[in-house]
Amino acid sequence: MRLWLAAVGRSRTGPARDLYDEYAGRLSWPLTLREVEVKKRLASDELKRQEAELLLAAIPAGAIVVALDERGKTITSEAFAAKIGGWQDQGAGDIAFLIGGADGHGDAVRARADFLLALGAMTWPHMLVRGMLAEQIYRAQQILAGHPYHRA
Repeated sequence: MRLWLAAVGRSRTGPARDLYDEYAGRLSWPLTLREVEVKKRLASDELKRQEAELLLAAIPAGAIVVALDERGKTITSEAFAAKIGGWQDQGAGDIAFLIGGADGHGDAVRARADFLLALGAMTWPHMLVRGMLAEQIYRAQQILAGHPYHRA
């Protein structure tokens, strides 16, 4: 199984990037980061539409799509692991996680998503979300492997 992270914005060196790199590097599943960016100043709706097109173009056709969205479902780490494990058991070749821009996801991403995931009710910096998500994917991998990393 291959994992993809498509995100709006380019990461720079620093603590947020280091956090992402730390957990992405621990994964046994390959995780590919694809960064996309619209360089024009646009109205919010048009910006979200263009970002959605770029995000969807950055992932493999047929991938399971998980969009990180403030209106998504908040689940436990165990439930997240079970969801990934279920997709793996069903033979999913690719799972793609999409992180939108500052204005959120365009309608095309929400329509294409197989699951809308929220990391809680608080707003998080988009660059920090990458590291938080990578840690939760690593935690899910460890839960599925029966490793004691996760202490329930």
